[in-house]
Amino acid sequence: MVAIAAPSSPFAVTSIVLSMCMIAIGNGLLFAYIPVKLAAVGFQPWVAGAMLTAMSAGGIAGCLMTGRMVRAVGHARVFASLASLLAFSVMLIALGTDVSLWLVSRIVYGVSATGLFIVSQSWLNDAVGNALRGRVIAVFYMSYVLGLGLGSHLLTYISLDGVRAPLLTIAFITLAILPVGLTRLPPPPPPEEISIAFRSVWRISPVALVALSCVGGLTLLVQGFAPIYASAAGYAKDDVAALLLFMQLGMIVIQLPLGWLSDQIDRRWVLILATIILIAGAAAATRANGADLIWLIAIFALWAGATETLYSVATAHANDRADPQYYVSLSATLLIAWSVSGFLLPGLATALTPVLGPQAFMFVTIVVGIGFAGFVVWRVIHKDPVPDEETEPFQAISAQAPHTPELAPQSTDY
Repeated sequence: MVAIAAPSSPFAVTSIVLSMCMIAIGNGLLFAYIPVKLAAVGFQPWVAGAMLTAMSAGGIAGCLMTGRMVRAVGHARVFASLASLLAFSVMLIALGTDVSLWLVSRIVYGVSATGLFIVSQSWLNDAVGNALRGRVIAVFYMSYVLGLGLGSHLLTYISLDGVRAPLLTIAFITLAILPVGLTRLPPPPPPEEISIAFRSVWRISPVALVALSCVGGLTLLVQGFAPIYASAAGYAKDDVAALLLFMQLGMIVIQLPLGWLSDQIDRRWVLILATIILIAGAAAATRANGADLIWLIAIFALWAGATETLYSVATAHANDRADPQYYVSLSATLLIAWSVSGFLLPGLATALTPVLGPQAFMFVTIVVGIGFAGFVVWRVIHKDPVPDEETEPFQAISAQAPHTPELAPQSTDY
């Protein structure tokens, strides 16, 4: 009989949190750099939008590939391999402003970044016990989001000339391998096959499935297209960096109080409220062209925070309605829904940009938001809420770092 290892201490898991935080800093710098650089050399906004679509396509592949890779060689080797692949994708950016090469780079980035989330979060889930898991995962997500903001802010101090931004991103990714490479944290056991079951998830929570089928794209619309829009509108490099930094703070200002509210009332009402805030933010942004930077930051921070709230509250709503033995397959299915949405909606906004201009993503957000809010209102009117005693406490997680399945042995009788 194989002995079951005791849960690791919070200190032991800091290696994974630190590694992902350093990767976030590098990624945040690149998120700011790419649209600003493309605008500076004269490319139309739809080109930067195509980069997001390519990244999302890679993300779908990463969702499907990572579990098999971990089963073959284990968590630690896959983490190091994906981090190396991530560094390679940034190296392609450093070779010159070649759009076709950059599209390949973002596909590779999507594969590796999504895989790193799956590996790191499943490792954390295995390493800590139930008493600490919620707090550890919250710290993990908060560290990643703040790392993105810090990385974006670094663009303020870096010239667009040359390849300093890609090289600094590679440096952060390379350093991120060290904590995990040197950790004494034991890896989880090899995972079994994880089932994807859209029909079963629909029976558990139609609202959550529809929410994740929207919010993956909504997240990339605001987080990815905001710097594209700001660059096209003529805001300076430093302004774009500040915008991305303060957008991350919207997660705290909006998500945490609405998350608390979702523990007090039917979560679907909070989803409706967050969607109204999201629609209002996107509508205000359509009239913000040339506005003062502080006003622009306030609009996008509100919008981004509402999007984060949709993701975390919808995930909690799904877990409220599912039996614990279904959590892994539920999470895996919602992740696929998130990824497909992250591919389709940015692709639609990119296709509409030549017609509607850089504001196209705002109109897509408004239409999707109205449709989702209407669906949730219909569910509230016609369906009973989950009983209070069946709810679990709200957990602050980020739509930019999607909640991934715990890669651990499980039953597939779903």
